[in-house]
Amino acid sequence: MTGWVGFRHDLTRHQDTLAAMNATMACRGPDDEGSWTSPHAALAHRRLSIIDLDGGHQPMVAGTGTLGTDNPAAVLVYTGEIYNFRELRAELRGRGHRFRTESDTEVVLRSYLEWGERCAERFNGMYAFAIWDVREEELLLVRDRMGVKPLYYYPTEDGVLFGSEPKAILAHPQAPAVVDADGLREIFSVVQTPGHAVFRGMHQVRPGTMVRVSRRGLRETRYWRLVAREHTDDLATTIGTVRELLEDIIERQLFADVPVGTLLSGGLDSSAVTALAMQKLTEQGAPDPLRAFSVDFSGHGSRFRPNIQWEDPDTPFAVEVAAFTGAEHVTVLLDNADLLDTEVRRAVLRAQDLPISTGDMEYSLYLLCKELRKQVKVALSGEAADELFGGYTWFHEPDAVKTACFPWHSPFRGGGGIDTLRLIGLWDRLDLTGYVEQRYAEALAEVPRLDGETGHEARMRELGYLNLTRWETFLLDRKDRMSMAAGLEVRVPFCDHRLVEYVFNTPWSMKNFDGREKSLLRAAVRDLLPKSVLDRKKSPYPSTQDTRYERELRRRLEGIITADAPVLQLVPEADLRKLLAVPEGGYRVGGLWTARSIPERLLEFNAWVTEYGVRVEL
Repeated sequence: MTGWVGFRHDLTRHQDTLAAMNATMACRGPDDEGSWTSPHAALAHRRLSIIDLDGGHQPMVAGTGTLGTDNPAAVLVYTGEIYNFRELRAELRGRGHRFRTESDTEVVLRSYLEWGERCAERFNGMYAFAIWDVREEELLLVRDRMGVKPLYYYPTEDGVLFGSEPKAILAHPQAPAVVDADGLREIFSVVQTPGHAVFRGMHQVRPGTMVRVSRRGLRETRYWRLVAREHTDDLATTIGTVRELLEDIIERQLFADVPVGTLLSGGLDSSAVTALAMQKLTEQGAPDPLRAFSVDFSGHGSRFRPNIQWEDPDTPFAVEVAAFTGAEHVTVLLDNADLLDTEVRRAVLRAQDLPISTGDMEYSLYLLCKELRKQVKVALSGEAADELFGGYTWFHEPDAVKTACFPWHSPFRGGGGIDTLRLIGLWDRLDLTGYVEQRYAEALAEVPRLDGETGHEARMRELGYLNLTRWETFLLDRKDRMSMAAGLEVRVPFCDHRLVEYVFNTPWSMKNFDGREKSLLRAAVRDLLPKSVLDRKKSPYPSTQDTRYERELRRRLEGIITADAPVLQLVPEADLRKLLAVPEGGYRVGGLWTARSIPERLLEFNAWVTEYGVRVEL
């Protein structure tokens, strides 16, 4: 979705500009498109049809006339899903509202007419939407509580531009692609500052936030945030509550008028989602098994070597979970040619709008989603369980817990990405130490505190908050961009705000009651999974271990040094040569903060500046 509000323009004369903005959203909505314009507001939408395939056309207009669309009162563009829309529709009907469709889109629009901006407090889901109130000539931008769905805006002299992704805004002539030092710091420090959009003048709507734009200016309001509450349930009740919530969440998120599958790695999180989904489908008498998809690399089984992040390969566990639960397992097999393909890498860059890279993971995730889209249109994912239940090593290693920095920085300070950025001078050139310290202090100041909570419990609450409000938003954005670029909707059950609120306030002593990561989750689904998966150590999203991939990265980096490369604005040739002088195999495998990700990110930066016409101003 995208749009433009201009109080000193006649936007009916700018249809071509609106069409150009909307065209950038084609990947997010391949099924339908539409636009609506008035003198001071123009809204456009590309649709990925999931519910009420024939009736959910947007922009959607609600009016006061007999047809419901004449004498318009409000116009909506919306992306995502409202999982409690059926209950809300019944309530709204009881209040006199008449519905023309079976879509959740119309429920959002009618909810606004009934409750105004407070309608967002009633929604359970992942969503971003914009409503132009024709009566008041005001725009309302709203983003879901956890920030699953992206939404950006760019204030202008007489209004605002907005879009689901930066590319929609950058298609407007008033929004040049300029990045200054703070934008570069945001990219290379990976602190994911809420509201920061990297491009100068552009902002993200923060999770759980609404932005209202009128002739009087722009006003931002938080309608939801994490709060600290005393947890009074005992351990058995807590485990039971987590299970009850997950069952309700999964049942709601399986609803669709298109085929639904799961992303299955063979780890605890995705396995739990797959098992619960199969349980619900069996109860509903579904005729076909759930399709569960995982990614693997050619020769990975024989080539695999355990390291600091990966103890064992995923595929055998995913196969076992599928057999145990009755799901249909599908392996998507990739090789170096797939990951290094020029068009694939260009598609990924266009999808994410930024050169942030987790090594080869972004390319494999995009290709995985493309393969899923051939068989399903919706997939459930285990994203956010690690942040919520304490799955990462940095929740459990005493030095990482005590270190005063973002926890995802701590494990990789020795011989990893941070040291590699120092090797090429970029860490100091951008003063990333100062930037990270500033952002870390700001994040800590936000943490909700429980009266009387001290010591380890207080610190673990801080780590939980940092992960849920910084690190997780990075991962959610990556998952949304890669999946929507393939025309696939990924739903994230562990981001249901009811579960997040409950588990965030559960004491660490319960989350870690058996001395292992994700104790609560493991206990809540123990009866649904094979013992091998219940006992398996946390394993991140897979990365190729083929050394030929690293070799090709080196060759490509060498190739851009000899040209008039934009990356030389950032890193002088002599420092890039230091990077190439690291012995082959010296770049540890995969991941955001491992050394191999740095050449990848510099290559992406170079392509990004060229592709987007970015003007870098240091």
